[in-house]
Amino acid sequence: MSYALAILLQEQPTPEQTAAASGVATVIMVVYFALILIVVASMWKVFTKAGEPGWAAIIPIYNLFVLLKIAGKPAWWFLLLLIPVVNFVILAIVCIALAKNFGKGAGFGLGLLFLSPIFYPMLAWGDARYQPQP
Repeated sequence: MSYALAILLQEQPTPEQTAAASGVATVIMVVYFALILIVVASMWKVFTKAGEPGWAAIIPIYNLFVLLKIAGKPAWWFLLLLIPVVNFVILAIVCIALAKNFGKGAGFGLGLLFLSPIFYPMLAWGDARYQPQP
């Protein structure tokens, strides 16, 4: 038992290492929250462009229902988003449909899926207009 404790005690970080790790963690957290803020602000703008209330972007589950509505998909697809693996496919379909409703292609929709912090601001503050597909 004391051998295990001795092994654990040998690996104590120095105060400099602790301070450096704390600084790095703080920078990562600030960048992470900045990305979240950018995506939420972009979704707010996309929702208002589509004629929906912008505040819906900050309500956790309701925003998915509004996103499905903007993409022209039925609300019951929300249940499909709760199924592992299926949810990724459904989300890809929704992102592509969302892009098409704003006059963009399938590649832009995949960009919305994989690189949201880049493509949502492009959709929000770009010249794209909401034109729902029949």
